[in-house]
Amino acid sequence: MTEQDWTHTLAVFRACLPRRGRKATDDRLFLEALHFFSVENVRWRALPERFGLWNSVWKRFDRLSQAGVFEAFFDTLASMSDTAHLVQMFDSTIVRAHVSAAGAKGQHGQALGRSRGGFTTKIHAKSDASGDIIAFDLTGGEASDGRHFETLLDIGPDLQPRAVICDKGYASKANRDAARTRGIAPVIPHKANEKNKPAFFARTLYKARARIEQGIGRLKRFKRVALRCEKTARNFRSIVAFAAGLCLVKFVHTA
Repeated sequence: MTEQDWTHTLAVFRACLPRRGRKATDDRLFLEALHFFSVENVRWRALPERFGLWNSVWKRFDRLSQAGVFEAFFDTLASMSDTAHLVQMFDSTIVRAHVSAAGAKGQHGQALGRSRGGFTTKIHAKSDASGDIIAFDLTGGEASDGRHFETLLDIGPDLQPRAVICDKGYASKANRDAARTRGIAPVIPHKANEKNKPAFFARTLYKARARIEQGIGRLKRFKRVALRCEKTARNFRSIVAFAAGLCLVKFVHTA
């Protein structure tokens, strides 16, 4: 993060803060602490002393998470994308839940599910043409990609792309029809056992799908995203939104 990156980050973050309540004077220090926490995946108690009292940082994070500040921060940056109206891409990734999250009571409704890796969470992501994540949703790790297609179509910036690119996990007649109904061209390869496959497929455009995989790779450099340790889906969503927002700071047009 350069000084210019921090300038943009602070400007957007402060615009998303609640208007009521006492205004903090250490926004930069708080964001640096949260950045360190998300990248290094340390316990709250292990935050270096230079960031202040760990308990104060945790309480502020939890309070802002409840208020939806981090999601607003991410949504604001995502709305600045200058390619989301052209092409959007869908993909998902599974993260294994740490015992601190998987062993929590009241797992129902916390985006936790059983798959081959044990307790896992699936991040369903949508990116723009550059591969930058502009929207995401959380489910249990066993959730189907294809059944989440329409959800991804409807979340994120209020922009209708010309085309949507997905892999075979989203291949179905219902999904292609859902995209066409919205005036979006589906670029989804057909499965080998599908009947009446068209002769033409936009292979050159489909090659761009590698960009969303690269975008997810950037997101998972934040170890707190790659390994879910949060007990609640709300706090994990806030961590993912914060990390994805920082990725956007460096890659989207912020003028």
